Amino acid sequence: GSLVSCSIAERATATIVPADQLILANKTGEKVLKWENDFANQGDYFDIVRSVLRYFKLYDLKAKIAIDTTIPEQAGLAGSTAVIAAVLAAVSTYIGKSFNRYFLAELNRTIELNYMKCQCGYQDAYMTTFGGLNYLDFRGKEYYKDLHNEQYATVENLAEYVTDLPLVVAHTGIKHHSGQFHKPLRERWLEGDPAVVKAYEDITAIAREGKKAIINGDWKQLGYLMNENHRIQDSIADSGEQNNYMIRIARENGALGAKLAGAGGGGTIIALTLEPERTKAALLRAGADCFVELAPYAPGVTVEYLDELGDLEVAVGTDE
Repeated sequence: GSLVSCSIAERATATIVPADQLILANKTGEKVLKWENDFANQGDYFDIVRSVLRYFKLYDLKAKIAIDTTIPEQAGLAGSTAVIAAVLAAVSTYIGKSFNRYFLAELNRTIELNYMKCQCGYQDAYMTTFGGLNYLDFRGKEYYKDLHNEQYATVENLAEYVTDLPLVVAHTGIKHHSGQFHKPLRERWLEGDPAVVKAYEDITAIAREGKKAIINGDWKQLGYLMNENHRIQDSIADSGEQNNYMIRIARENGALGAKLAGAGGGGTIIALTLEPERTKAALLRAGADCFVELAPYAPGVTVEYLDELGDLEVAVGTDE
């Protein structure tokens, strides 16, 4: 299918520096990996790093890898995928491997699907890698081929056509796991469920119309398309009571359109409004936990060397 997606200002980072042993660190603590079974997933946040290390078979690596993120957790904002992108770029650069962005995005998604066992599509992996405001086309990528036989997506940057993006992104404060939401929908699609197949055909057409509306600055049309997108999504999978409530409140308070910004069941909504203060005030009263700033010119994955010894830091943005 096709879609339009935009980065947010929040970032995930991974820092890798030489060490006497392999240490994983975040703001809650550290773990040392000594034995091969230490690299198996443990059900904690370090599984992201373990999965990248298993892919590269770096069981003898001597380094400290620290991860951090400002992205709201389990909010439908590709937070875990952004951390994968940061770790993947940091580790691959550190060991002297150079990949183009398309391959990095595909590798990100392969690791999330096959190493972290999270049912996922391609949007998050491509957006966290490329950054910006993009029209993405994934046609021909429906059947999850292996990494080296999968074709690349089409990534078309729309930021140059936009001087103002009148969108408000509100986090509901409810956490959810997007993989649990995506899995039953994909299973229904693979089984040929007519409602799901038709829904995604319609959503793909809406995305192409949305691209045109953004380029032309036709906010009324874009709002209509966002409402249609949400109507279709909600018809095939429950978007969640709080999401639907906040979407209704946004529409009743100046928004031309509003929809999910994540998988559903909690997370985040996005509203198109020419009256942002009115819409935000209403969403706060409705229970919004915070607002997330969009960043249509965000660069995606960036690599920064900390010093001439080869220590480096990688920062990556995330989608929608």
